[in-house]
Amino acid sequence: MTLLRPDVTLEYLRKRQRGCLPELLGVELVSLESGALVGELPIRPELLAPNGFLHAASVIGLADTCCGYACIAHLPEGAKNFTTVELKSNHVGTAREGKIIAKATAVHLGRSTHVWDATVTNADGKTVALFRCTQMILY
Repeated sequence: MTLLRPDVTLEYLRKRQRGCLPELLGVELVSLESGALVGELPIRPELLAPNGFLHAASVIGLADTCCGYACIAHLPEGAKNFTTVELKSNHVGTAREGKIIAKATAVHLGRSTHVWDATVTNADGKTVALFRCTQMILY
């Protein structure tokens, strides 16, 4: 099993997102531990769909970012990076204000692929989406 890399910290990940989509979305990293990463996304009008509810792409952006950062933090020895090769999301709720929280958890940490799940909730703990992605490890 791949262990949490000691050189990948929340501050490292925060610096890495500067000037990229996660920063544009407003992703805020909360915690990182072995096998898991938590991030939040404050809801603002720009993240809503024209119907006034949170846009699915905003939810996916948070979930995919959290899973991707968790993958970076758990890359196997000798790996240089990763790329997402598959993702799926089931949206079972929504939000209009406050924040959403994603907790990414490891399902499979191999040398050639990782599989991560993320549960996205609103601030009250109600599930907004279930997300799964597969990453190909790059050497």
